[in-house]
Amino acid sequence: MGWTRLENDANRLLRRLLTPSWRSIGTLAYEELRSPSPSPSPPATAFVLHGLLGTGRNWRSFSRSLVSSLSLSSPTPSEWRMILVDLRNHGKSSELQGFDPPHDMFSAAKDLSELVKSEGWDWPDAVVGHSMGGKVALQFAQSCARGDYGSSAVCPKLLWVLDSIPGEAYRSDGEVEKVLQTLHGLPSILPSRKWLVNHMQELGFSRSLSEWIGSNLKKSGDHETWSFNLEGAIQMFHSYRETSYWSLLEEPPKGTEISILRAENSDRWDPDVVQRLERLAGRAKDPSFGKVSYHVLPKCGHWVHVDNPKGLLDLVMPSFASLKHT
Repeated sequence: MGWTRLENDANRLLRRLLTPSWRSIGTLAYEELRSPSPSPSPPATAFVLHGLLGTGRNWRSFSRSLVSSLSLSSPTPSEWRMILVDLRNHGKSSELQGFDPPHDMFSAAKDLSELVKSEGWDWPDAVVGHSMGGKVALQFAQSCARGDYGSSAVCPKLLWVLDSIPGEAYRSDGEVEKVLQTLHGLPSILPSRKWLVNHMQELGFSRSLSEWIGSNLKKSGDHETWSFNLEGAIQMFHSYRETSYWSLLEEPPKGTEISILRAENSDRWDPDVVQRLERLAGRAKDPSFGKVSYHVLPKCGHWVHVDNPKGLLDLVMPSFASLKHT
């Protein structure tokens, strides 16, 4: 009984410490989640990057679960902080100045480097990116490795790229394009979230997708407006589709593991892409380069953190727990 009470007290304390706090600077807005650190040494850091038209808060629940699980893991607890970033043109970052074109993967990744430098942080130990955010993560690692951010830049030891095609991504059923075209035709000021959800459903979109689009509205007086810069986001989408990182996967930076995850029920993966990833993951280790691993998350579609959060946590957590922060 006493041990159960002690565990409950510890969990209540952990939940309080994991309460998010929003901060913003001249580069990017972000939310920080961190675990209690019993030692004076700083925790390891991970950047968490959302997808198109998303925000960092989309990943709050999963990130909280990951930090909590790592802090309570045995035999050696692992202390982490998660930086949930709002990419340029998205969320609170869309309200900030200084994000000039081009709105592409290179610029979005460079924003992360400016965040590191502005805050005086160490370079992140890990980066997790979903969908479009996965390609931003790949670009960040590539730019760190080739010195785009200066000689002080350190490549992440771990990348998780979640249901994001590493090469050119033109395969589509047209739904994303239809959503963007529909939003582009709407006024910037909308009557209400309810009106938008109903309107999207009348156009043939599913209720779940319509509700998610509605979650991207924010109050503007008596009306609602978007929490993203649509024109900039569309440019980022085009860059996402056109950019390829196969060369990075062929020769990953030494000391870096790039983990590519495919959602089992995702409809955006061609067989030749899967075969190429399986080949890269199965080749003999070369000490001159890093490592590529390939994973399939069962029982989920593209929204991996919503469809199968426990499965995702179980898959991701060991690599975080084993990472050595220096």
